[in-house]
Amino acid sequence: MPRSDRRVEDRRLLTGEGRFVANLAPALAPDAAVVWFVRATVAHARLLDVDVSVARAFPGVVAVLTADDLGLVATPPDMGLLDQNMTRAPLARDIVRFSGEAVVAIVAETLAAAIDAAEVVVIATEPLPVVATIDHALRDDALVHTAAGTNVAIRFARVEGADLGGADRAAAVVAVHTRTVNPRVAIAPIEGRSVLAQWDGATLTVHTSGQGPHPHRAAYAASLGLDVADVRVVCPDTGGAFGAKALPYPEELVVAHLARALDRPMLYVEMRTESMAALGHARAQQQHLTLTGTRDGTILATDLRVVQDCGAYPRLGAFMPNMSRLMHTGPYHIRSAAFEAMSVVTNTNPTVAYRGAGQPEAAAVMERTIDRFARSIGADPIAVRRRNLVPADAFPYTNPAGLVYDSGDYVAALDLLCQVADVDRLRATQATRRAHGARRQLGIGVACFIESCSTSNQPEHARVRIDSDGSVVVHSGTTPSGQGHATTWCRIVADVLGVPFDAIRCETGDSAWFSSGTVTGGSRSVQVGGEAVRSAAVAVRDDARVLAAEILEAHVDDVVFDRERCAFHVAGAPVRVASLAAAVAAHVDGCLDRIIRFDPTSGTVSFGAYLAVVEVDTETGAVRVDRFVAVDDAGTIVNPQLFEGQVHGGVAQGIAQAVYEEVVYDADGNLRTTNLADYAMPAATELPFIETYVIETPTPHNALGAKGVGESGPIGAVPAVHNAVIDALTHFGIDHIDLPLTPWRVWQALRDAQVTG
Repeated sequence: MPRSDRRVEDRRLLTGEGRFVANLAPALAPDAAVVWFVRATVAHARLLDVDVSVARAFPGVVAVLTADDLGLVATPPDMGLLDQNMTRAPLARDIVRFSGEAVVAIVAETLAAAIDAAEVVVIATEPLPVVATIDHALRDDALVHTAAGTNVAIRFARVEGADLGGADRAAAVVAVHTRTVNPRVAIAPIEGRSVLAQWDGATLTVHTSGQGPHPHRAAYAASLGLDVADVRVVCPDTGGAFGAKALPYPEELVVAHLARALDRPMLYVEMRTESMAALGHARAQQQHLTLTGTRDGTILATDLRVVQDCGAYPRLGAFMPNMSRLMHTGPYHIRSAAFEAMSVVTNTNPTVAYRGAGQPEAAAVMERTIDRFARSIGADPIAVRRRNLVPADAFPYTNPAGLVYDSGDYVAALDLLCQVADVDRLRATQATRRAHGARRQLGIGVACFIESCSTSNQPEHARVRIDSDGSVVVHSGTTPSGQGHATTWCRIVADVLGVPFDAIRCETGDSAWFSSGTVTGGSRSVQVGGEAVRSAAVAVRDDARVLAAEILEAHVDDVVFDRERCAFHVAGAPVRVASLAAAVAAHVDGCLDRIIRFDPTSGTVSFGAYLAVVEVDTETGAVRVDRFVAVDDAGTIVNPQLFEGQVHGGVAQGIAQAVYEEVVYDADGNLRTTNLADYAMPAATELPFIETYVIETPTPHNALGAKGVGESGPIGAVPAVHNAVIDALTHFGIDHIDLPLTPWRVWQALRDAQVTG
């Protein structure tokens, strides 16, 4: 691959030069104190007494504070649609509602001193009834928030499906009902939450491992009663986020309060056990889908019911059913789609948006049900999918929930998948193993899916400055957490201006640069942030063209830009040129500088088709994913290497959720998966080589033609693997197993099938 297309971020990140909060803190605030939190060890209890007297006297301790000490009060959820009686204080007051909730903040000169002091804090509690599961929450016989009078945080009104008409109703002779559990998972980024807060008497400056400085700035300002102009937030390098770091958590707000109250910089760096307990969890849905169709394989209608676990305090995770509503019909032409949902609170860690944000959950139940529908009518699951895919000549297409699909060729993606995977050969191998009663049975699973990208239509800013030496600086409102934004922005700017990669420097993540901004998430960066960068580069080039016209003594309309030579010339007279650098140098300031805000008019919809090949050990229940083939669309591909990286990473997370990952609480609300020894995450040795192929259908909604691909992997991989494992076991009479497909669950299903068979 040409050097100019390699990731420009990697050298410094791999050689220890990353600019992470913990790395920057010693230089930015050498006198910073360390913050550590004492957390609840029970899931639900009344706080009777919090004794911090001994801890305050420990060597190296600066302060030990409770919510009362800081004057922190409980506030309702940020989003008004959620039950406003389900309040939360940044440090627990009166009641703790999940194991891991912060109760006391310890400030010390060193982390060791803070942890030592935490050991002697005594918290006396009175146990309260624990609501540990969705099923218990629905009974309302024990309440997480007594003031609310219910465990329902939000109820989504039922949406009835369209009238099918008499003929279709008469033909609808097959109805398949599927109940699935999308397990609660930990997001587990490489870097946990990290925050450095500094107060100078007038301005709060926060360095944080977040997904965008402006939403964090607004949250800090609101919590501390400051004007946003008096808060600056910087998001330096962020080691993974996936939605969990979109907004600051209560602990991070406490750190800012401490910086102001004690008039000293404060540093908090989350450890892994804290992250597993208190960084937002995700998924955690129960789903019931009824699919109605005909004997020829036509899907007529769906009816989806969702119950979302949003943990002890409702946050963005409570709204994930709405994304499932928008997305559950996937790439299929289905005339009628009914829906209803609710989100309930439990005595567990609150849930947040996570890679895909409601879309993987929707695809999981839909793709599982299509397989079951196909088998109920004796049809090939691939053929049923092909029959129902939205045709290429139907775009733009509006699905039953009102979401517009901008462009696509879904049948082409499925056909390419079947061709490169050689499905017929796989089926022949499967038949041979079944005939011989092989211990390791082969399963083939397919999933077709869509990914809705940048549905919020929020704007993005970019700034491009060219100096007289020809160097370029790009400021972007986006905040990368491993995606490779700098590489992509360099590619876009180089394509517009013709300058080499080495002459471009990209900087991101400072609220001081632009008046507003949003989080990096929802696969929006290239199509919104990248389009802003492109537009800013074009604007600067156009400004340089005016200056070049003066140098060339020509009318500006007659001057053209030669990207290969990075120079302007008069149309039809390429001999005499004015270089881009010379044109910039002619400006009175010796540079050209433009800020552009790009306002998208619509989101985009990517799509794909995935195939997983698995081996299932029928004696132990162990599942091994042997092969994975991915066909993806992301509109126009700006950088193939980054595209593949996003697919590989997303598929890895999808395989992990299907086979390995599950956050487990016991009946008393105690977290059982507290670290990476208890919580199973696959390493590279447990993952197959992921074969990636591209279908390009450019979107009309931005000049780049780009869509997103960051969330496609988990949307398609979970059901592909799930279907493959069930496919390996259908001849045993096994029709469904809940996720994750652990050896115990698979073995238990095999044993039950043998007993009942």
